[in-house]
Amino acid sequence: MPCVQIKTNTAVNAEKAEKIKSELGKIITFLPEKTEPWLMVTLQDDCRIWFHGETGRPMAIVEVKVFGNKIDSEGSKKMTKAVCALFEQELGVDPKDIYIRYLASMDWGWNNENF
Repeated sequence: MPCVQIKTNTAVNAEKAEKIKSELGKIITFLPEKTEPWLMVTLQDDCRIWFHGETGRPMAIVEVKVFGNKIDSEGSKKMTKAVCALFEQELGVDPKDIYIRYLASMDWGWNNENF
């Protein structure tokens, strides 16, 4: 049950959003036992973001949330590289202007129950 939540200060048209969603479906598999069929993606564009006290260039923050009690270190390293490359290509976000946060939790609910 992974969820990738994206906030960026760039405008993202429907075509780019679909491309990002599709690529994240592939990238999520760097984390063991995480697959696209269970992936939820949210994307908020045109957010107000300041980094180092500055704005005016493409920036993003991404949160990767997974069901479990830990994040696979090697998988998250690969995922970070892939997400940075994707955001640089699709949104013009320099890797130095993106944060990626990984969170694991055993407390997930779905379909009227908790896992």
